[in-house]
Amino acid sequence: MARTESTGSTWRYRWAQRQNVRRVSTYHGAEKAWRRRDDELRRLRALAADFHGSAAAGAGLPLELVDDEVVLWALPAAQLVEVRHTTVLPAPDLTVAAPAAPLRPRRPDGVRVTDAGMAVITSRRLVMLGGRGRRDWAYGRMTGLAHDPAAPVTLIQVLDRRRTSGLLLPTDAAADFRFKLTLAFADAIEQRAAVLAQLDELIAEHDQLKPFRPAVATPAQARLSSRVPGGRRTIAVAAGIALLVPAALFDSNPSDPAGGAEVAAAATPASTPSAVPALLRPAARPPTRTTAPKRPSAPRPSSSATSGPRCGAPENPLGYDFCAGTRIRRPAAEVCDWFDCVPQFWAGRGYLVQCRDGSVSLTGGRAGACADHRGVRRSVSQ
Repeated sequence: MARTESTGSTWRYRWAQRQNVRRVSTYHGAEKAWRRRDDELRRLRALAADFHGSAAAGAGLPLELVDDEVVLWALPAAQLVEVRHTTVLPAPDLTVAAPAAPLRPRRPDGVRVTDAGMAVITSRRLVMLGGRGRRDWAYGRMTGLAHDPAAPVTLIQVLDRRRTSGLLLPTDAAADFRFKLTLAFADAIEQRAAVLAQLDELIAEHDQLKPFRPAVATPAQARLSSRVPGGRRTIAVAAGIALLVPAALFDSNPSDPAGGAEVAAAATPASTPSAVPALLRPAARPPTRTTAPKRPSAPRPSSSATSGPRCGAPENPLGYDFCAGTRIRRPAAEVCDWFDCVPQFWAGRGYLVQCRDGSVSLTGGRAGACADHRGVRRSVSQ
């Protein structure tokens, strides 16, 4: 016997069952991805707090350490690369960010491999111990540092060397190498606390993005459109076709099937009634209705700013969304026309965030952000 809900509708029960399976599956996938990112951030936070080397770690290496220099990390498989053309790299910074996409084991165009050996990160420099010799990059003389976003290549510029060079690393070791090099550089300029603060902020922001367990769908929530294959989309398409077909037939102005050729009839001079018998005269055609030229319609505003995915953000022409993009520290003056701003919104000094009650605040990154609105839920981005 088929299982039904209180109204006796079997299809409503099946709809609720499908909805609950889909919601739970989506939640588990999102929660797994969130947990994986949370574990990685906390691992980096612990590594940043305990990343200390020793002089004994360099024992057996063909490397002479200077006073107070310690070995922080060594990677036995690395390749020395050089750039064939002249380039200018961005200045080294302390940004800690997740890679946009998995790295591919390839060498970018314009980069050639010149040696292979071991990469050593010390408290004062990055060293490449290759078969053809040694290459040093002192932190105090670095003028440029860039990590390729698609390949495991890190390029470095220093003051005393004209040609840009760097390292090509194994794909699975590139992320750890880049993070540890950032920590070593931060120690050299006495800014490790800034890296720790940045990681704490990333962990706090990620906590606000933890997915919520979905509500249970009940058979009473099923709509009649759920019985149609494709649901409301199919109904909308069918309604659009039903409106377009009569309009297309009206604009096409088909010729009268009972009449002759319209052009010939219009070009032939009219015969006198006495010359043509009444039975042989063509039936009188109604006068052709002429349509007034259509007025050019006013151009519609472009929907490029609102047609893309907004990850739950309200429709707005500012391009603001909840998709974890670039933080907004100087929002547009009309932001409160499209979002529900908290009282004293413009008194905030931070970046744009959404509070847990749905309102937006300009106190992101500050202690007590959204304190009167149940805390921060997520960042508003552009």
